[in-house]
Amino acid sequence: MQLDQQQAILTIALFAAFADGHKGDSEREEIRRIAQSLAQDAPAIDLPRLVQDVLLQRTSAEAAARALAEPGLRQLAYEMAVCVCDVDGRQTDTERAFLAQLKGWLQLGDGDTAAFEQQADALVEVAERAAPIARGLAPVAAGTAAAAAAAALPVRNVPQVPDAELDKSILNYALLCGALELLPQSWASMAIIPLQVKMVYAVGKAHGVELDQGHIKDFIAAAGVGMASQYIEQFGRKLLGGLLGKVAGRTIGGIGQAATGMAFSFATTYALGQVAKRYYAGGRVMSTAVLRESFQNLLGPAKDLQTQYLPQIREKAATLDAAKVMAMVRGGA
Repeated sequence: MQLDQQQAILTIALFAAFADGHKGDSEREEIRRIAQSLAQDAPAIDLPRLVQDVLLQRTSAEAAARALAEPGLRQLAYEMAVCVCDVDGRQTDTERAFLAQLKGWLQLGDGDTAAFEQQADALVEVAERAAPIARGLAPVAAGTAAAAAAAALPVRNVPQVPDAELDKSILNYALLCGALELLPQSWASMAIIPLQVKMVYAVGKAHGVELDQGHIKDFIAAAGVGMASQYIEQFGRKLLGGLLGKVAGRTIGGIGQAATGMAFSFATTYALGQVAKRYYAGGRVMSTAVLRESFQNLLGPAKDLQTQYLPQIREKAATLDAAKVMAMVRGGA
């Protein structure tokens, strides 16, 4: 895939991320940070400038679509846009309108996209049904200290889960999320965030705290892992690392090509699980700043740990298909 083609697909993904019109300053700043990070892996593409061009409307999704002549690349760009719009739940009216326009710009018919849209919709539906049921708890206000809001949650007197058992569960979620990055299907990475939500729910429950979906998503955001921004980073690393290089045949790239995206998803999930364990075990007294610092400090060691578990990640990826992924999102890792 040529650099200008990569840039066009990333441009479309960024427009999709901002299509709902509700991305706040924190989300925009997180995407800017991701662009800086990805630029280190792909210095030939000025990713920070690309983000600015999208935010300031110096370019357009329509222009990016015109830069993609190959049918496989146009299909991939549309699938990525759908995933970005779906990653935080059901599409809004503005997101649906954007995707309808994008389909026209990419010269794709309903027959070209129907199968993928059905898979993506099914995953969103499964994730919503599998999410922890709200129990009358007010979700944490975005941008506030997660500790202050979480302190109001009721605590149940349940047995403490042994650390070794909890660590094993967190590792299993991390292995699974790393394996999802090795799958060639565009929607596979969409399953990562619902699985992370289920993992945080399990960690909280292990410490006697019943969490609703709103609190969990805000906790993840407080740790510095935004929904749309995380998917942009996962997708960007896949794209720039070469995993999505053979888009027409949807073939998996070599392990060296896939390692960057896989290491990112494994490490993000593992670090998130560990910081959640510290947070709930410590009585929910971490501020947002401490949560983010703890998460960042855990990312490096988690990436190193991924190398150790590479054979297990590859083995797990070889056993996954759409039905199994759906079942795991519904029932847990």
